[in-house]
Amino acid sequence: MIGTGMVTAASLFRRSTVAANYTAQKILRDGYHYEQHQVTTKDGYMLTMFRIPGSPAKPHSAGKDVAFLQHGLLGSSADFVISGPDRALGYMLVDAGYDVWLGNARGNVYSRRHISLDPDATETKFWDFSWHEIGHFDLPAMIDYVLQHTGQQSLQYAGHSQGTTSFFVMAATRPDYNKKIRSMHALAPVAFMSNLHSPFVRILSPLVDELAWMLDILGVHEFLPSTKMMELVGKRNCHDRSDFQELCANVLFLIGGFNKAQLNRTMLPELLKTVPAGASVRQLIHYAQEFNSGHFRQYDHGFKENKHRYGAKYPPDYPLQLVSAPVALHYSDNDWMAGVQDVHKLHTKLPNSIGRFRVPDPRWSHLDFVWGIDANKLLYNRVISIMSRYN
Repeated sequence: MIGTGMVTAASLFRRSTVAANYTAQKILRDGYHYEQHQVTTKDGYMLTMFRIPGSPAKPHSAGKDVAFLQHGLLGSSADFVISGPDRALGYMLVDAGYDVWLGNARGNVYSRRHISLDPDATETKFWDFSWHEIGHFDLPAMIDYVLQHTGQQSLQYAGHSQGTTSFFVMAATRPDYNKKIRSMHALAPVAFMSNLHSPFVRILSPLVDELAWMLDILGVHEFLPSTKMMELVGKRNCHDRSDFQELCANVLFLIGGFNKAQLNRTMLPELLKTVPAGASVRQLIHYAQEFNSGHFRQYDHGFKENKHRYGAKYPPDYPLQLVSAPVALHYSDNDWMAGVQDVHKLHTKLPNSIGRFRVPDPRWSHLDFVWGIDANKLLYNRVISIMSRYN
């Protein structure tokens, strides 16, 4: 018999309940108020949002300006509160007087539900999406809900990584949403990807067609879901007295670039409670396709399916000339996912770019935009200052 206190192998791969409750618990622990909201997209995905309407210093009141924050690939709403008061962008915006809403894209630990599709079924259509659907369905549904709930006509938007990609999808394919955005702040903007440095994406990209076929045959559709094992690994091996803490840090750096000085190692066990938060395999494949093609375009289903869906051999490019919302591009020199040349190319394609704003740290990496120790001083103060000009 297995004792009740023993951890079994099967239990390690169950979904982490800590991850699913982390954002709410973190906000409460930090002394802020929160609300939890759910919205259903037109194609049936049930998304969870968290609202931070006020704090002891800035109580909730009607009519506040609204700020909406959207996470990156494998991230969640937790990214914008995990660094704590005076450091995390979510809290800094609340303290600046905003009514803050944190989004969660379909497929992550907070939005892993559908009105009819089962994400855990052997053969399921639940995971048949990339970041195109997040931009085309999820963001509009969440933004409409927020505006209706607050009585506002428009809001401030800040996204990290995939949170920028999906915004550009929305603003290009559903241009009526541009008027609902006062200003958009792209933290580590990812659209064009020809000049990225991430070894992970560079190794994956040449094999993307074969990998997509193989994973489909094997029935693998979910990429790095949040599990108890990741939570346990972080708790046991990434704390301040652990010999393995440096390894934990370097695994994160492998994905987004290396900046030893900006990673709060004490925060690593907390990070591994929430990261990775889960995604569809197609989200990663879509990024690999962008690197291979040099285009910012829709998902490539192969010649035959492309002809059926798009009426052409290749997927169509996103019409960035339709992105009329004011967009500020916040970038860095050491971002392995958003190369400087690619950010500059994106800037030239946007008709209403506020400008390119370089983080004044030559080592600033892709993940520092959400977890960097000095993000408040080097990035967020400027973001909030620019936002205030558009209220």
